[in-house]
Amino acid sequence: MLLVGLTGGIGSGKSTVARLLERHGAVVIDADHLAREAVQKGTSGFDRVIDAFGPQIVAPDGDLDRSALAARIFTDPAQKSTLEAIVHPEVARRFSDQVDAYRATDRTVVYVTPLLVELGLAPAFDVVIVVTASPHLRVSRVASDRGLSPDEVRGRMATQATDEQRAEVADVLIDNDGSLAELEPQVARLWGDLTARAGR
Repeated sequence: MLLVGLTGGIGSGKSTVARLLERHGAVVIDADHLAREAVQKGTSGFDRVIDAFGPQIVAPDGDLDRSALAARIFTDPAQKSTLEAIVHPEVARRFSDQVDAYRATDRTVVYVTPLLVELGLAPAFDVVIVVTASPHLRVSRVASDRGLSPDEVRGRMATQATDEQRAEVADVLIDNDGSLAELEPQVARLWGDLTARAGR
């Protein structure tokens, strides 16, 4: 198994790169999906989040009101740390369980995680890929896709690692300032390199 860490700042396009790698044959595990599963209604994580943040973050359907929760944690570092202490260990456990199924295979497993640098995870991977894009483009993408204001996007960017910090741990940098048509050949070349490294 070749274990690949894929990261980048909010709006950089790491999810798009992950989808393209999946089309080429990679197994993709997404930390954001694991984080959502970790606090789904009916889990112990859900109960712990409600205990920590109160019933006002429960949506009418009984699940978490993720927008309300995000608004709180991105303006209060202490509350952000409280949530992370609940979610991160559970995400790590779920990731380990999923990866174990591929350890004895020749598959390329790509773990998409926005917090690779912040959590010091780089040494755990055979290859670290960092997707980059200019800040103004990232703000524009996220504001358009998620309905956030530019200031809200910049606030979230400010809580993440810098481009320089990500570059320090990168084995591969993917420039995503252009179009999808420009991104696809980069990912195709990357896949060729990864499969060669995996010995296939």
